[in-house]
Amino acid sequence: MAANLVIVESPAKARTIKKYLGRAFDVLASYGHVRDLVPKEGAVDPANGYAMKYQVLEKNERHVDAIARSLKKSDALYLATDPDREGEAIAWHLKEILTQRGDLDGKQVHRVVFYEITRNAIRAAVEQPRGLSLDLVNAQQARRALDYLVGFNLSPLLWKKVRRGLSAGRVQSPALRMICEREEEIDAFKAQEYWTLDAEGTHGGQAFPLKVLEYRGRKVEQFTFTDESAAREAEGTLKAAAQAAGRVDGHGLLKVIAIDRKQRRRNPAPPFTTSTLQQEAARKLGFNARRTMRLAQQLYEGVDVGEGSVGLITYMRTDSVTLAAEAVQEIREVAARLYGAQEVAEEPRIYKTKSKNAQEAHEAIRPTSAAITPADVEGKMEDDLYRLYSLIWKRAVASQMSHALFDTVAVDMLAGADGPERHLLRANGSTLVKPGYIAVYQEGSDDAKADDADHVLPPMHEGDAVALTALNPTQHFTEPPPRYSEASLVKALEEHGIGRPSTYASIISTLQDREYVEMDSRRFVPTDIGKIVNRFLTDHFHRYVEYGFTAAMEDELDAVSRGEEPWTTPLDKFWKPFIRQVEKIDKTVTREQVAMARELGRDVASGKPVSVRMGRYGPFVQIGTKDDEEKPRFAGLRPGQKMDAVTLADAMELFKLPRTLGNTAQGETIVANVGRFGPYVKYGSKYASLKEDDPYTVTLERALEVIRLKQEADLQRIIQDFPAAAIQVLNGRYGPYITDRKKNARVPKDRDPKSLTLEECRELLAAAPERGRWGKGRRAAAATVAKDAARAGNGAGAAAGGNAARPGGAKKQAAKAAPAAAATRRRAKSAHAGRKPRSAAKTSARKSAARKVRAKSAAAPARARAAKP
Repeated sequence: MAANLVIVESPAKARTIKKYLGRAFDVLASYGHVRDLVPKEGAVDPANGYAMKYQVLEKNERHVDAIARSLKKSDALYLATDPDREGEAIAWHLKEILTQRGDLDGKQVHRVVFYEITRNAIRAAVEQPRGLSLDLVNAQQARRALDYLVGFNLSPLLWKKVRRGLSAGRVQSPALRMICEREEEIDAFKAQEYWTLDAEGTHGGQAFPLKVLEYRGRKVEQFTFTDESAAREAEGTLKAAAQAAGRVDGHGLLKVIAIDRKQRRRNPAPPFTTSTLQQEAARKLGFNARRTMRLAQQLYEGVDVGEGSVGLITYMRTDSVTLAAEAVQEIREVAARLYGAQEVAEEPRIYKTKSKNAQEAHEAIRPTSAAITPADVEGKMEDDLYRLYSLIWKRAVASQMSHALFDTVAVDMLAGADGPERHLLRANGSTLVKPGYIAVYQEGSDDAKADDADHVLPPMHEGDAVALTALNPTQHFTEPPPRYSEASLVKALEEHGIGRPSTYASIISTLQDREYVEMDSRRFVPTDIGKIVNRFLTDHFHRYVEYGFTAAMEDELDAVSRGEEPWTTPLDKFWKPFIRQVEKIDKTVTREQVAMARELGRDVASGKPVSVRMGRYGPFVQIGTKDDEEKPRFAGLRPGQKMDAVTLADAMELFKLPRTLGNTAQGETIVANVGRFGPYVKYGSKYASLKEDDPYTVTLERALEVIRLKQEADLQRIIQDFPAAAIQVLNGRYGPYITDRKKNARVPKDRDPKSLTLEECRELLAAAPERGRWGKGRRAAAATVAKDAARAGNGAGAAAGGNAARPGGAKKQAAKAAPAAAATRRRAKSAHAGRKPRSAAKTSARKSAARKVRAKSAAAPARARAAKP
């Protein structure tokens, strides 16, 4: 066994590192976080110095056990988790667990940090280990405690005041506010009309565009011409002025009065940070933030490109734009070899991080070796990995290349006479003289106005005449601000200081998972429930969804990570005013106030008010009120309908369900309606889902077709039917099974379900557990298991206590108790998952019944052969 044990987060990272360290090191994965706060109230105790109660994550228990077993045979433990707060916290938690278990007794513990997974970086890190940074750990603990205190107190309030399953978060809520406020801006936007004059000139046989710069001596701006009459008047005035100066082929003439030639430089963008990588991957590749980070993680941890697993990029969670001197040198050498020395910047480009909250001493995201070009790995990895690597490589290489050089020219032309009320037009030309970095990479933009294409003008000199060949008034309307895309939302979050590189993807995912936002043309649109949650939080917890408050809290957490203040300081400032506000809102705000109820008008038939509001199961319209003698009538909104867009006519249409469509050939009434699981048609006592049809418009003919298809599917589902015994053999989701509507029994794997006899079906059903009454059974099983677990725990504890005097006695007794405790845990898990713990007798009975059926099946051919003469 290796003398040294190295722990990383993922098995892919472990495989890559293992080949660099040799036989003296064994490398195992923790599979992410190893423990977290207990998922119940009291996990963070503000009254006791914010004491935090942790538990090992059930999914990672076996991985912790594997680490502990391997550690027993090793002399030293190297904690090589990611080089940020999360990675430091994972290392600290693992060390705490192993210390409590006594697995670190007599072992050396080292913390190693690296920012790229290469042979040199890994070996250098192992040769220069350090201790755990408790400042980083404390910053992560403070963040986790804050998130818990917000979530565990605000989320239940949302359940109570709005509906169950909702959540609020310290960082996600300001992000939701950002999206909702943009939607409010769009709703409140009033389009304004304006007109432009699009002109065209011709000189030396070449046509080129012109824009009107001055009209009657005044600069032309967006709202100079606000209606057609003003635009037409200007058109006539300009044409008349040009024609007064002379004509060519019936066109008026313009006189060149000034030519301005300049050179414009453009410098490359810095290498990627997490934020800019997510933005560019969204613009250029169409990747969402979660997908970008998943792919970047794979590139960092190692990809097999023909010579084993190789880490291709540096650490992907970073605020920094700086590059190591060695990396800059290699990038410049590769750029000179591929594109020519003249295309490389004269001096190394040094980029400085603008963000005041830049994370620790990270580099920007770059290739671990610029010599590994995209062409070298094309076809050797998944296409998405290749595209992202290519993007990262190009951006890093371009960052060290020379500037792009453009020749620009502006030509001013006069229509008519010069003077205080002159008319001036301008032609702009631009030519790319030296591409520089643009030959490799050009940064994308959310603004479609950017245009770097060449616009070449014909040679002109002052005093030349230019024909005004076209002048067209064009109507426009101002447009509302655009909704946020993933790229622009990440950019806005970063600008406001909300979240950190490691959290942008999870913020967006949470908003989508909670159905607070949906995507329309790759832009975020808040849902009805998202708007209600946002309004509730901004009305009653305004301070905590303020962008400045969230950014200031991030600053405090950064101060904790630098050791400038205790980790409880930000918690002290936050907790007391926050919990007082939660308690106040709980008592003073009602569900009715939160539901965003809006009266639409009155029902003509009853005269009662018609309103739209949010309920526990979604938005609905209502006729009447809860104070009426008769119960109000309700109808849910249709898919795609928005609460703030529903009109009285829309609402009344929703009350047309259920619709009676007609009858089946057997005389059963067919009704279309919407139920808990979606739209359906009912015929007699049976139902058929309307997967593609609208219950408000579905016709009788279409309903009969849906019913026919349902009946055909039901027939295909039935393998055998014994109607006299009320037993069927059916095709189920997980394979064939037998049912009598009280019990379900699996068909033995070696039996053809079509060959089962009624007697065999009865035997299998007799041995099967009853279905249905799960509630009491589940709770009873859980209670029994809990008692068993308590007894098992007490027994193990007593045994350990009684043998404490004997060396190793406690450990031996605990080892003996472990299998029983594990079995108890499995039974508890089974009970809580909704399955009754199986008794040995029942399991045996089922197996026995299956064996009998198989034996009869095997004996049947033998009897048939014996009966032959």
